[in-house]
Amino acid sequence: MYAKIAKEVLKTEAQALLDAAQRVGEEIDAATKTIVSIKGKLIVTGVGKSGLVGAKIAATLASTGTPSFFIHPTEAMHGDLGMIGKDDAVLAISYSGESEELIKILPHIKRFDIPLIGMSADKSSTLGRYSDIFISIKVQKEACPLQAAPTSSTTLTMAIGDALAVCLMNKRGFKKEDFASFHPGGALGKRLFVKISDLMRTDNLPIIDEETRLKEAIVEMTRGKLGNVIISDKEGRLKAVLSDGDLRRALMKEEFSLQKRAIEFASKNPKKCSDTQMLASDALKMIEDHKIQLLVIVDENDKIVGALHIHDLVEAGIK
Repeated sequence: MYAKIAKEVLKTEAQALLDAAQRVGEEIDAATKTIVSIKGKLIVTGVGKSGLVGAKIAATLASTGTPSFFIHPTEAMHGDLGMIGKDDAVLAISYSGESEELIKILPHIKRFDIPLIGMSADKSSTLGRYSDIFISIKVQKEACPLQAAPTSSTTLTMAIGDALAVCLMNKRGFKKEDFASFHPGGALGKRLFVKISDLMRTDNLPIIDEETRLKEAIVEMTRGKLGNVIISDKEGRLKAVLSDGDLRRALMKEEFSLQKRAIEFASKNPKKCSDTQMLASDALKMIEDHKIQLLVIVDENDKIVGALHIHDLVEAGIK
């Protein structure tokens, strides 16, 4: 029963989007060009459900290269109008175009002589008449069976906000690097900005010399908690890496002895990197491609300066 109702809701709202896609036109071009041309910010305003959708639109715009924020019309009447400057533009949202709180601030916005973009179902409404650019958000019917709760109309309004954001991204030539710079804590930001130097370990590394016996190497491996020991020569240059996998394989050999040198059982050609500015995401790919756990970081003379473990990358959210 309820699955059928849910399907009808989705179909109704989807139809509202398809209808809008057929009629959208020059008003989006005009809104895009106007917003790009302003030197200031785009202020989004609205009340009720329109206000909640407006706040989301403002957040999407701000994260995709268009300086934007939301103000509530009531707060605007009590001082927040001072947040609107002469270089700004306003995007006002009201399905009826007659929301009392919103209508009250329209004359004050017009006094600033700045562009007003209105989103409403009725171009002849008060909001429609005040608007320099009008974008229709009219729907044939709400998904609400009572035709009372904004459903199809709020979905359409949000979708048009998304469409406007994408148009602005295209107009500005907004790239994924730009998006990542606004989202440094997100997955994309981490992939594009976090470097090896940000995550590599440099202190208390489990390093032993070429003459260290396997028995002492195991003790150092346990202490270092990296599942590996790094083997260097007397000058601190990388010679080999003994992993826990190397150790397990060594146990299967007839010549195994704890008194032998650890380097005899170690990997003599370990994977290393001398570019500390390499992206951590690229380092992770290197680690995964070579099926290793530890990437040794060296300088231009092959001297050991750090180590990057796969667990460090995973814990940092690098993917």
